Amino acid sequence: MNSLNQVSLKGKRVLVRVDFNVPLDDNYTIMDDSRIVAALPTIKKIIADGGRAIVMSHLGRPKKGFEKRFSLNNIVGHLSALLSQNIYFSSDCIGRKTILDVNKMNDGDVLVLENLRFYAEEEKGDVGFANQLANLADIYINDAFGTAHRAHASTAVIAKFFPKNKYFGYLLGRELESLEKALASPKRPFTAIIGGAKITGKIDVIKALFNTVDNLIIGGGMAYTFIKAMGGVVGKSLVEEEKISLAKELIEESRKKSVRLLLPTDSLNADSFNNNAKTNTSNIFEINNEYMGLDIGKESITEFSKTIKESKTLIWNGPMGVFEMEKFEKGTKKIGEAICFATNNGAFSLVGGGDSVAAIKKFGFAQDVSYVSTGGGAMLEYLEGKPLPGITAIQN
Repeated sequence: MNSLNQVSLKGKRVLVRVDFNVPLDDNYTIMDDSRIVAALPTIKKIIADGGRAIVMSHLGRPKKGFEKRFSLNNIVGHLSALLSQNIYFSSDCIGRKTILDVNKMNDGDVLVLENLRFYAEEEKGDVGFANQLANLADIYINDAFGTAHRAHASTAVIAKFFPKNKYFGYLLGRELESLEKALASPKRPFTAIIGGAKITGKIDVIKALFNTVDNLIIGGGMAYTFIKAMGGVVGKSLVEEEKISLAKELIEESRKKSVRLLLPTDSLNADSFNNNAKTNTSNIFEINNEYMGLDIGKESITEFSKTIKESKTLIWNGPMGVFEMEKFEKGTKKIGEAICFATNNGAFSLVGGGDSVAAIKKFGFAQDVSYVSTGGGAMLEYLEGKPLPGITAIQN
């Protein structure tokens, strides 16, 4: 692995791609700084070595050019407080103004560039745009796992301009080590917990996991498509009708691969999608036509938790229910507790995906699992066995 520890950064202009795509409220205040905190070790390493840290990132999905709410100037004050030093900001990420800002830097300085996605060329993977970014620095570091699956100018294309001076940041390195620990030589039993609303987007990862895991637990909204595929009556529950035949295929494939596929046996149901709805619990195959399933029931929690607690390697992506509502959070919370219990007893646990990460933060479990991934989409594609452009660009 191209490690940061292999190179001297003193006096060097170091362009580091981070993932500062953090949620902001209406006053542009950061609501969750986890991604910023995760990038601090790499930035601190550059500073400590006497390098000049030129930080670049995207923020949000700007539609056309500059938008104040997506300006990276909104995070400069917070980053400054976290690093306990003054941080400089460039109002552009390429061009003469940015070059002048970089040239003013002294050893140990940190300069944050404006949002890369104010230029359409970033997402298009434009070579010219990547070249302009590359001209700002002597060394390139990618520390943005959350965008490693995108072939963008700042993550994949830019690396070719640094044939001998491109490195993984500490965060990205930890992500890869954790994924490899889970996939390459997992301690068994190995259990994956896949949840969320839909099968769509998780088909390939489920198929890939069939080649690796001993147990695959399915929860969340996607479970009802599987149940309907097995002849169940699921009322008004979320069902992807066009995926029913695929669900049947996945069930059959689990049998062929000798993977124990665990689906919920009972369901907590509601007569409407809100926290004040009338609820009941039923066999998941027999949900009243006026009700929809919004969480797994007690039997499923017990069965899933038993399997999880007996496991030595765990991957969790996706909640068991609508955990954002108090009435329907129990399934996700109890599964999280079981993962923490297993971890405390020596299991390796990897949690990734926006909703899973939000859930463990809500319930205070983040410190009790082995690793929390910063990249949901990138993690899924890695689990599928797909090459990630941002990773490949550093390795080649």
